[in-house]
Amino acid sequence: MFAEEEAELLASAATDPATLASMVERRVAGEPLEAIVGWASFCGLRIVVAPGVFVPRRRTELLVREALAIVRHENAPIRPREGRFRGGLSGLAVVELCCGTAAVAAAILDGLGTSDDELEVHASDIDPRTTACARENLGERGQVHTGDLYDALPATLRGRVDVLVANAPYVPTDAIATMPPEARDHEPRVALDGGTDGLDVQRRIIHDAPEWLSPGGHLLIETSRRQAAGTVAACEAAGLVARVVADDDLDATAVVAVAP
Repeated sequence: MFAEEEAELLASAATDPATLASMVERRVAGEPLEAIVGWASFCGLRIVVAPGVFVPRRRTELLVREALAIVRHENAPIRPREGRFRGGLSGLAVVELCCGTAAVAAAILDGLGTSDDELEVHASDIDPRTTACARENLGERGQVHTGDLYDALPATLRGRVDVLVANAPYVPTDAIATMPPEARDHEPRVALDGGTDGLDVQRRIIHDAPEWLSPGGHLLIETSRRQAAGTVAACEAAGLVARVVADDDLDATAVVAVAP
């Protein structure tokens, strides 16, 4: 984004000259623009963002696109269970782990364009600041839980999640120091640090995914080109069938895995 565009956004968000001056000062100090104005653009939506919260990236829109393709039976469709998906999306269970602001879950809901009350959407994150934003973004259309990965979810979801999406932290610990200061200094480390090779949290999600996925359910997890082989290997070790998807325009890579 150009400086002129940032200036316009700050000016439109400020209520008076003193507030604008404070916002400009925060931006000059390196705080993310989205945290200052209070929202980020994601899949055409305005996603509520607060200071100190992970800002959704455009590359993560790939997860939304792939999830919608699966639900719409456009690519590797979910295998319906008896009594499911007759006459729409009734009974579909969607979960976003490491949800942050729940941008992915909100965009999936928006993309489905359904008012089906039985569409079940859950999002969880370990950081209570982010789940506060997630609740604003999902409203009454989804349930938000604060806790560590699957531990935060209702036990009733075990074995019946049809679409499980996760943008888990995948930056190697030693690489965090080289990240732009917007992320390194202003976003929670827990949302960035993926351990020595960046895959620690991914492995935890993948390892337990078969217990939570429905038969034929899908796990979609963001990764990088360099790390994709490791993500696929973790999926295969867990008994999932995995493939890599990428989008050069978004500079995005993800692994899509399906439960047998």
